Amino acid sequence: MTLDIPEGDFAGYIFDLDGTLIDTMPLHYRAWDTALRRAGLPHELDEEFFYSLGGVPTRQVAELLSARYGLTLDPDRVFHEKEALFTALQTDARLIAPTVAFARRVAMTHPVAIASGGPRAVVQRSLEIAGLSRLFPVVVTSDDVVHGKPSPDIFLLAAKRMGVPPEKCLVFEDAEPGIAAAKAAGMRFVRVESKRPPQAPAAAR
Repeated sequence: MTLDIPEGDFAGYIFDLDGTLIDTMPLHYRAWDTALRRAGLPHELDEEFFYSLGGVPTRQVAELLSARYGLTLDPDRVFHEKEALFTALQTDARLIAPTVAFARRVAMTHPVAIASGGPRAVVQRSLEIAGLSRLFPVVVTSDDVVHGKPSPDIFLLAAKRMGVPPEKCLVFEDAEPGIAAAKAAGMRFVRVESKRPPQAPAAAR
């Protein structure tokens, strides 16, 4: 996989986490599929629909999936069950090598940040397992904003904490909600392919 980096005088770089830096989306899918089956889903979770929700805050995903499949469930309970299932799978995650390599390169000269729709505890654990915690001094999660992706709030807060004007930020994203959020924030973006085969074990980095 190669990254299509646009030309521009960028002063800061913002990275989504799942599906952008770490190939965790298949693991999230497995966790959601198990959690929803336990909640009464009689068949496999629609993979394409699941991937269309990339970047959306976890509790909101629970509500959207509940509505789509006509399930009566407690979104908060399913949220906690899904995150517990995902936590058990996190060590299987692999780095998306081209994005990580770019992040490491630009971090030597520019501010970098994480802007993830996941809860802070899960995001921080993913970064630690992947060996990326020290790379990103700014980490913004769904716990820090009222409105998650596709609203621009999470990217605007990341830019503010980096001390970089939004229009000077370049966002790296793998899913449509995140790309819509970047556009709404007035930021240019790089689309990262999230469903390609993983590149290298995160634990080895």
